Amino acid sequence: MKLKQDKHYINTIYYKIEQTAKYCRYLGNQVFQKLNLPITLDEFATLDTIKIYGEICQRDLAKLILKDRPGTGRILNILEDRGFIKRFADTKNNRLVRKMSLTNQGEKILDKATKVLKEYFNNLPEFLSQSDIEVLDQSIQKFRKGLEQEVAMNI
Repeated sequence: MKLKQDKHYINTIYYKIEQTAKYCRYLGNQVFQKLNLPITLDEFATLDTIKIYGEICQRDLAKLILKDRPGTGRILNILEDRGFIKRFADTKNNRLVRKMSLTNQGEKILDKATKVLKEYFNNLPEFLSQSDIEVLDQSIQKFRKGLEQEVAMNI
């Protein structure tokens, strides 16, 4: 996608998506506080990702949650200290790595938070129809896949 010479960055799709993502993050953080959930948005995303991908190493997790390794490590330390995940040694490509998985307590807290969040978001006014959401989702995935080919992720 080329930028027109007379077009400002803040009028580009890149900036508009970034703005939308920030609104989503602000809303997510506010909802977690408002609902008094026992975990943060980042902890929730981490637990959810671990549940989806199973036993996963920190580097792969960091790429999926778009955090640097130290930031991911801080989140994992908190989750491990609270008994929501367990870490263990394993091998990947003949190298020793630390992987993690959810504990029973982690599964319970994730399920509780997911249920509360679904109820909350189901009661929000509809901004888009289901078909609009599906089209948007497909467009975002297509756009992200294009970006992934251009971005060097040094995580």
